[in-house]
Amino acid sequence: MARIIPLSEGSFTVDGTKKFFPFKLGTDSMQDRPHGSLLVEIQPFLVITDRDYILFDTGLGFRNPDGVLQIHQHLIDNGINPMEITKVLMSHLHKDHSGGVSSEDPITKERTLNFPGATYYVNNEEMLYAIEHSGKSYLSEDIILLQQRDNVVFTTGNGTIDGYIHYEVTGGHCPYHQVFLVDDGTDKIFFGGDVAPQISQMRSRFAAKYDYDGKRSMELRQEFLERGKQEGWTFLFYHDTKEPFAKF
Repeated sequence: MARIIPLSEGSFTVDGTKKFFPFKLGTDSMQDRPHGSLLVEIQPFLVITDRDYILFDTGLGFRNPDGVLQIHQHLIDNGINPMEITKVLMSHLHKDHSGGVSSEDPITKERTLNFPGATYYVNNEEMLYAIEHSGKSYLSEDIILLQQRDNVVFTTGNGTIDGYIHYEVTGGHCPYHQVFLVDDGTDKIFFGGDVAPQISQMRSRFAAKYDYDGKRSMELRQEFLERGKQEGWTFLFYHDTKEPFAKF
């Protein structure tokens, strides 16, 4: 049986500036946030199979008050050494998903990959697009190291990793967004990134204005929901404030 560990960095609101502001559920009010703000969880996932420790996206890359990367602390709190991660699978490179790819040492100022023992899997076209469009949604300083290290695999199109992890380029949320399905023979675990970010979006038909192609994302959610129901997928929801993962 695969083990799923949500690695939530907390709830945040994000508005047109694309800045993420912490939000305390039950205490803070959406009425106090700028008009048009979205409430989202920032929630990478660790999936442990009999072969791998797989990290799905890397969060914002924020540090806790002790100066430790939040994502590292969450792993440690779950009894996992961050150096044990074997694969980092990136759905896309928006900063709320890739901020934890690398970090600058507070003392030496040297930038390193946060999971040096892992192989990172990144869509090649998404990488080029992200560097070209660095600014509000993409931050090139967080991801540029990916082009300079040999433990990075740049994928194109659809394919399979080690015979049991399938990736599929979807577009929709951004031009080269990709999704992953882990099928270890016992469990089928689906990570839809920002094409399937919240359980509520799976249950309603709507096109999000913030998507590159909202209609495409809406269609994909319906397709994945049907496939998932038929094949017994467990869906991982990166931005869901209440339900990290679910089956339908």
